[in-house]
Amino acid sequence: MNWAAGSGNVAFLPRPPVPSVVGRIAHGQPVAPGTPRRLVGKAVYLSAPPAPARTLIDIIKVTAARFPAVAAIDDGQRILTYGELLTEVSALGTRLSGRGVGWGDRVGVRVPSGSAELYVAILSVLAIGAAYVPVDVDDPEDRAELVWAEAGVCSVIGDQHRLTARPVPPRGVGPRHPRPSDDAWIIFTSGSTGTPKGVAVSHRSAAAFVDAEARLFLPARPLGPDDRVLAGLSVAFDASCEEMWLAWRHGACLVPAPRSLVKGGAEFGDWITEQGVSVVSTVPTLAGLWTNEQLSGVRLLILGGEACPPELANRLAATCPEVWNTYGPTETTVVACA
Repeated sequence: MNWAAGSGNVAFLPRPPVPSVVGRIAHGQPVAPGTPRRLVGKAVYLSAPPAPARTLIDIIKVTAARFPAVAAIDDGQRILTYGELLTEVSALGTRLSGRGVGWGDRVGVRVPSGSAELYVAILSVLAIGAAYVPVDVDDPEDRAELVWAEAGVCSVIGDQHRLTARPVPPRGVGPRHPRPSDDAWIIFTSGSTGTPKGVAVSHRSAAAFVDAEARLFLPARPLGPDDRVLAGLSVAFDASCEEMWLAWRHGACLVPAPRSLVKGGAEFGDWITEQGVSVVSTVPTLAGLWTNEQLSGVRLLILGGEACPPELANRLAATCPEVWNTYGPTETTVVACA
């Protein structure tokens, strides 16, 4: 007998050729109407034990303790080791605390893309127990105002780490190491189908996502200090979290790309080669512009955000050692399936 699972129920089907039923189910196609089926019980779904709850700050502190002198960020202007990165994060966190910002607050981040300062800002917010609320510098002012107001942001970190107070006052609790249940970020949807909606993700969920990808990707030769991870996505897009933490979970170096290059297509591919980037998370449209030669040094390629044409998937899979096609709405902590 053949079987199919749906809504937790198991149904036995008559034995037709495998492609006609099981193949349809596997590809999300409906079984022909009228096909007889008999409910025989409930499906049992097995899962691994949950990972220990921790925070994103726990993750980067563990990495920094292992690799204090290893490059954590290289933005083309300067290189910060993990030790130096945490020093700068602490300094900016102290400035935020001096403004009364701390645990449980929400802090806007609007720092130019492609800079180490952007990532220092994000980590400084997390380090004091607050949640960061990113807005891209290229976004219109009315979107920024909507996001700040909807999220209840009390302060905004801008260019050169300029701090701007908002009408919402800080909670006044002071800095505190975040708990797993605390919000790590609030990222707003594009609003293409209506008003942008803010989605809060806890440290517990974010850290579990980071650890899950660590188990999933490159199991035979995991990421490490020799890897360089592209940061080419806007931090207002939740997939940017994947880029950051693929690097910082493993002691790899995050390599932010200048925004002008991200929009440049083929020139961007040359830059990836020149920078020795070995890990890329991007959309199929952009990956399709790059030649096999430009991708020759990439050992992990993650695609998402849109459908990947089969012919492109075949070409990329023949070029890069490991290619993943992922999907997940913002509400599911970046990726729901791969």
